[in-house]
Amino acid sequence: MTKTTRRQFLKKSALVTAGFWLGSRFSLAPGMSPSEKLNIGCIGVANRAHANIEGVKGENIVALCDIDDSYLASASKTFPDAKTYNDFRLLLDQKDVEAVVVSTPDHIHAPAGIRAMRSGRHVYCEKPLAHNVWEARKMAETAARCRVATQMGTQIHNDISNYRRVVELVQTGAIGAVKEAHVWVGKAWGGGDQPDRPAQPMPVPSHIHYDLWLGPAPERPYHSTYLPANWRRWWDFGNGTLGDMGCHYMDLPFWALKLRHPTTVETEGPPLHPERTSPGLIVRYEFPARGDLPPVKMTWYDGGKRPGFLAERKIPEWGAAVLFIGQKGMLIADYGNHKLLPEDQYADFKRPDPTIPDSIGHHAEWFQACKTGSPTTCNFDYSGTLAEAVLLGNVAHRAGKKLQWDHGQLKAVGCPEADPLIHKSYREGWKL
Repeated sequence: MTKTTRRQFLKKSALVTAGFWLGSRFSLAPGMSPSEKLNIGCIGVANRAHANIEGVKGENIVALCDIDDSYLASASKTFPDAKTYNDFRLLLDQKDVEAVVVSTPDHIHAPAGIRAMRSGRHVYCEKPLAHNVWEARKMAETAARCRVATQMGTQIHNDISNYRRVVELVQTGAIGAVKEAHVWVGKAWGGGDQPDRPAQPMPVPSHIHYDLWLGPAPERPYHSTYLPANWRRWWDFGNGTLGDMGCHYMDLPFWALKLRHPTTVETEGPPLHPERTSPGLIVRYEFPARGDLPPVKMTWYDGGKRPGFLAERKIPEWGAAVLFIGQKGMLIADYGNHKLLPEDQYADFKRPDPTIPDSIGHHAEWFQACKTGSPTTCNFDYSGTLAEAVLLGNVAHRAGKKLQWDHGQLKAVGCPEADPLIHKSYREGWKL
């Protein structure tokens, strides 16, 4: 009998994972154990990437990639046996890399993630999964076609049980049918000390490989206002507060209300700047009925904006929260807490017994999927759809129109202004 190699097993197990939730598990190959360590390549090693490395360091980190030589040297001290790269495309040529963690600015997510999946690697990618709506769709489609284990970095989905208890309350009818949800965060990306493109370029520091950092983005002279910290403020690289926080907070209504694709999206907020992202944005989504669940209107607020009715309805003005409004009551939640409202109405309420089991951990769930073919909960089918909705908010804002969304065709009906925002152009050598 031919012995199954480690790589053959991982490729075979990936065939049943398919990047989305599957009910069956793959039988382990002879001699293979879920406890065996996975060979991981990390694209990005500092800041948010450092936190992800902390989450995966129990596996076998065999490759590190960053455009900043200083960051790379620091990470290499912790993982001296890992090969180092400045270009993620070269990392993907390393034969023993079985899975990849992508922790880069938004504009690199899909170029790195899609190349990794096409090469047969499992992928963990930070939110919002992509830089635009078309890329988010391609990430999900590629995961399904290449049949790899995927997870988006919405860690709160699994690492704290509070979201699970909220989902149970909503789905067991504690507040009745929900037709309205509001999501707000105090954070705001945009403007800043450099609201316009810098007029005077700066010399590129010797430790930064700036052309590789630009990747598919249009060429522009280097300036420290772009990296490492402020790329979210610029449309060419990021998606503002929506891109930073939308997937974390909209995850809860998507999960609890079983949302998928919106039918309309419109915004209000500050005047559009052609280059930098906008703080203080309000985005209004409409979602259709799902089976026996009614249509839902969901509104997003950032930059300190909140629903105007909070004080009138005696709703706590939490700094960041999700508010479900049902026919019988309301439920407010943040990462770690939730409350049924009005409080006196629910004073004697008997909560349902927990039905959603606690996760083994957001990164651990992905490891297990890579090794055994078990499902992940923030796979690219679920998280790709979530990311599409999040990113559509910026499309509506930048197009300046209410979008009538045809998700099947990936088109805003009658709005050609939205087309280049849904699917962008890529620099030569970086096309997907």
